[in-house]
Amino acid sequence: MSIKSDRWIRRMAKEHGMIEPFEAGQVRSGGSDRLVSYGTSSYGYDVRCAADFKIFTNINSAIVDPKAFDESSFVDVTTDVCIVPPNSFALARTVEYFRIPRSVLTICLGKSTYARCGIIVNVTPLEPEWEGHVTLEFSNTTPLPARIYANEGVAQMLFFESDEVCETSYADRAGMYQSQTGVTLPKA
Repeated sequence: MSIKSDRWIRRMAKEHGMIEPFEAGQVRSGGSDRLVSYGTSSYGYDVRCAADFKIFTNINSAIVDPKAFDESSFVDVTTDVCIVPPNSFALARTVEYFRIPRSVLTICLGKSTYARCGIIVNVTPLEPEWEGHVTLEFSNTTPLPARIYANEGVAQMLFFESDEVCETSYADRAGMYQSQTGVTLPKA
């Protein structure tokens, strides 16, 4: 298994629609505004989060249960700057839609800009032949409110290609998160 370079990422995006919309280089500024960078890097792709957020709240005193998740545990917000309460979290989705090749496993890591502020980005691996918008989880580990900026870089995807194609892909298993398009809550 080998990590894939910027040339491979550009080729896969162009020839196979692996990432849409796709930014071939690193975008670091938006006119007069400084942005958290996004786009193709040396060995990965920095994704952006969309402006639709689900902010966790405990106003209903619900129990967090992955097998029976209570949607009333979230407040839906559409905004360019999401404020995540102290010691809480929010869900969002990537701007980018992914189509992962059958021989590729994709791992997501948070960007250091957020990590250095106590904001952890969590995403499970994107398995071979998974496709959709990626649901992102932002944990605010600090005792202060934290900002997440929509349409700016939040995490980096790393692509690992195997020497052989997997026997059973996510699509073959008809995975429950296949082709998701919005912020997707847990399914059991």
